Amino acid sequence: MRFIQRLGYYLGGFAIGLVILAYFLSGKNASCDYGPNARTVKNISSKPFEYSADAKAFVSSYNLDSTTVINLVRYGTVDFSKSDTKKDSCKSYHIDNSYKNQDIFLKIINCDSVAVVRQINYN
Repeated sequence: MRFIQRLGYYLGGFAIGLVILAYFLSGKNASCDYGPNARTVKNISSKPFEYSADAKAFVSSYNLDSTTVINLVRYGTVDFSKSDTKKDSCKSYHIDNSYKNQDIFLKIINCDSVAVVRQINYN
């Protein structure tokens, strides 16, 4: 069997496998969150949010709603050098993002059942 024939059989089988895989995964909510930033943000976003007094004051003074805060977390970047991830119970994360062309950061305490927004502030 020549190389061209083997390549044709390989590509044909590969294409059939892709079609079958697309069929099985089309209805599922599958995601590929392998990076540490994506896993952390997904974990925080999956929990209900609570706000500290400082965060509530910032949210009310700048007319932010809960959807905006959730999007700031979801599309933000975790700064692990400023985060405290060594704790066993509730880890603290520093998330950077921008809102209305200004840099903003969030301090979030990520516990087992809830994510507490401790601080929101402009840089």
